[in-house]
Amino acid sequence: MNCNQFNRISLEEVLLSLGHLPTKQNEKEAWYLNPFANESQASFKLDKKLNLWYLFSEGIGGNNTDFMMKYHNSSVKEVLEWAEKQNFSSFQLQSKLEKKSQHNYEIEEIRELQNENLKEYLHSRGLSQIIYQLVKEIHFRLEGKKLYAIGFKNRLGGWELRNSFYKGSLLKKDISVINLSNDNPSLKKRNVVVFEGFMDALSFVEMKWFYTGDILVMNSIALLNTTKEQLKNYSEINLFLDNDKAGERCRDEILKSFPTARDLSSIYAKYKDLNEYLQHGIQTEKEEQNRQEKQITIQEEERKSNPIYQRKR
Repeated sequence: MNCNQFNRISLEEVLLSLGHLPTKQNEKEAWYLNPFANESQASFKLDKKLNLWYLFSEGIGGNNTDFMMKYHNSSVKEVLEWAEKQNFSSFQLQSKLEKKSQHNYEIEEIRELQNENLKEYLHSRGLSQIIYQLVKEIHFRLEGKKLYAIGFKNRLGGWELRNSFYKGSLLKKDISVINLSNDNPSLKKRNVVVFEGFMDALSFVEMKWFYTGDILVMNSIALLNTTKEQLKNYSEINLFLDNDKAGERCRDEILKSFPTARDLSSIYAKYKDLNEYLQHGIQTEKEEQNRQEKQITIQEEERKSNPIYQRKR
């Protein structure tokens, strides 16, 4: 990603990824509290059409690169390195529109998960064959390169893709909704658990394989409004969002619209997300098992070397 590409990403999405939401907005502009300092009045203006910002309290402004350089007190190079690690949906859309005529990607095959490398990747994330039925194995070409990845489908037929060295999406961006209950449509009460990314959703199924109800995966915090619209269909809402600024802002916005929703992020309060919590638990369990096995080995060696335990002839 270069500066030109980054500056064309929606600054609104960049701000949301950092945990900043507007205090007021319309189709043309949005106003925020100062992202660089504590202020009680909204003095940061975003021009949605031009995708430029201006901070009235300091008399400065600029594009996305200017904003992130000030926000992180970093160089252009560091800003672009940060941007590369994000999963901005507006950048993915931008890339697809720019390269549509060049056919920069092509899905070659969609099949049940078979590839051992992908299974090993899931295993490294603390996931077992319990969740295989919820994903697919996607073989595709990206800018002439043949790749394969774990695919998680959204409502519009697009795919969120992951493997040990690739993170991205193909086709249309949208939320994912999976029903694991086969509920009778006539039932009034409907429950849902909400996640930002599908790895966290899979982690939930790994830990709660007996769960019945719907699973909603946002796939991008930029889809917060779409998520809120979908949540109107449920009487019971449980949130498992990330423990970072963006996740907290999303949580607060959802709780504001749905006061009876439950925030369950305290379960994994020491970790960024549910998958990190799952991986830590598995690692701790392995370490305890190794400790016990080592202790048994030591006791066995002591027993053999101690004459008291040896049979008298």
